[in-house]
Formats: sequence, C-alpha cells, structure tokens
Amino acid sequence: MFDGTLPNQGAIPFTPGHEASGVIASIGAGVIGWSEGDRVAMYAGKGCGRCRACTTGRPVEECTGTPLTMGVDYDGAWAEYVVVPAANLVRVPDNVPLEVAAILCDAVATPYNAVIDVAQVRPGERVAIYGIGGLGTHAVMIARMAGAGFIAAIDPNAGARERAKLLGADLVLDPTDGTAPQAIKDATDGNGVDAAFDFVGANAVLKQAVASLAIGGRAVIVGVGGDRIQLGPLILFAVLRTKLLGTYGYQRRHLETLMRLVASGRLDVSSSISARLPIERAAEGVAILSEKRNDPVRVLLVSGDSSSV
Repeated sequence: MFDGTLPNQGAIPFTPGHEASGVIASIGAGVIGWSEGDRVAMYAGKGCGRCRACTTGRPVEECTGTPLTMGVDYDGAWAEYVVVPAANLVRVPDNVPLEVAAILCDAVATPYNAVIDVAQVRPGERVAIYGIGGLGTHAVMIARMAGAGFIAAIDPNAGARERAKLLGADLVLDPTDGTAPQAIKDATDGNGVDAAFDFVGANAVLKQAVASLAIGGRAVIVGVGGDRIQLGPLILFAVLRTKLLGTYGYQRRHLETLMRLVASGRLDVSSSISARLPIERAAEGVAILSEKRNDPVRVLLVSGDSSSV
C-alpha cells in the first residue's frame, strides 16, 4: 500500500491494520452473544454490501462482489479502538495471549488456508515453500503439522533459511541463481514436489515454484503483486498436468480452528513475535519490516493499556 503496488478501494487517508486482537469496549444495538470485556480477534474481511449475497444477509465468505479488507479498504486496527461487524469477531480462549491471537489473523490463517484447504496437502506429500517471511514461516509449521513428508524452504535471506530449518524444513535453498527447482528434484529422486507455494507474489518466484513440481503437482499463488503471469509453453502444463491455484486471505472458520490449535498446545507461534512497539511508533515497525532488521516475522503494535494489539 505504501509504495502503490497494492490497490485499495478505500478513500485516503485511512488507518491500516488487519491483524488485530483486543477487548470489546462497547457493542452496538441488536448485537447478541457478545459482551463488553470479551477477548476477541478480528476476521478482516467484509462483504461488498452490494451483491445478492450481501444484500440478503449471507456470510462475507459468500460475497460475489469484491470483498473489502480491514486496514486496506476501510479503517483498520493501528489505533486504540476499531469498529468491526459483530459477525467478524472470534473469541480468544483465556489461555491464548492476545499477542498470539493477533498473529493468527492473516500471518497464520492465510498460509493455513493455502496449505490445508487450497492445496489440500496430505500426510506424506512433498511441498516447497518459496518466501519464508511472515506467511511462509508459518506455512512451514502448518505443512509439518499436516504431515508433509518433505519440506523445502526457499528464500534469498540466510536468516530466513535458518529459521525454516529450525522449524522443520528438510531442505533450505537460496533461489538467487535459479537452481532451486533442480535441487528440489535432486532431493526427491528426480520427482519434484506435490505442492509448491509462492508467498512472494512475483512471476520469477512463481516460475521456480512451478518448475519444482512433480507431474500433476499444484502451484499455489498466495503472495500478492502486480506481475503478469508468464510460465512458459502451455503444452508443458497440459503434458505435466500442472495445476495453478490462486488464493487470497482466509475464512473466519480458519481463525476459529487456529484458536483451538493454539489453546490445545498443538500449535505454538509465540516465537514469531519479533518486536513489540507502542502504536505511536508504527512507522518504526514498518521500517523494521521493510528493511528486514534482524529477520522479523511479525512486529506488534500495542495499545497504551496493553489490552489490545
């Protein structure tokens, strides 16, 4: 958004922030099931408000128009207070820290959707994850949780590769010289992987991801960017039965599932908190991420009373 490569539908200026948790300060008229003081995380999607699904009260996931994203298309959560539809709230269990709950809202939920629902990774399958940043880091964790039999993690940053190795990646590679796809095939008896993920959103990355696939493999575009897709001769897709899948974000039910996984101890993403800053230092947080200081995964902005992040 800051450099203009990600379009938004909202009027500028607006407040960014789409990964948030906090405590309900007040509820609107007619809201049931929620009370002041409840600990919640916020699903960041909102329907277009114009399509048939929206005008008939269907869930945001069924919107057939262009759904809106909090902090991108309307005011978000880099603030002490934020207003969201009651239907977007997800309860945070008492044993789940609000800081962790905030991370789940996209940084974990989006790769969870990509790995589990879109690619449908099954136990024993082999996967390649391109881009080990805020999303790709958690994709490694989720792929391992899903039972992947082989995980390759690809990133030009040495710190990111080391992080992936510590999280359970079997092979870590630098994609800079373009040899990563062949190294992946060499490590899989010449076959390649069943699913490859582009968490960067660049055609050059997607091209390597596709080249890493086994026959019948699935390439999943998760990262967003403005590149045109150019992947070589169409006949190769036909002969190799390659599948190209796109996904954006996640659904509210994914966030609910992740809350349960964290509450039960099956998933621990607390190590992904790279820094904590007061909201007043948001610009510094952006700089930490854009300059990749100390290989950050997620920087948290914390309100003055520490009841929301």
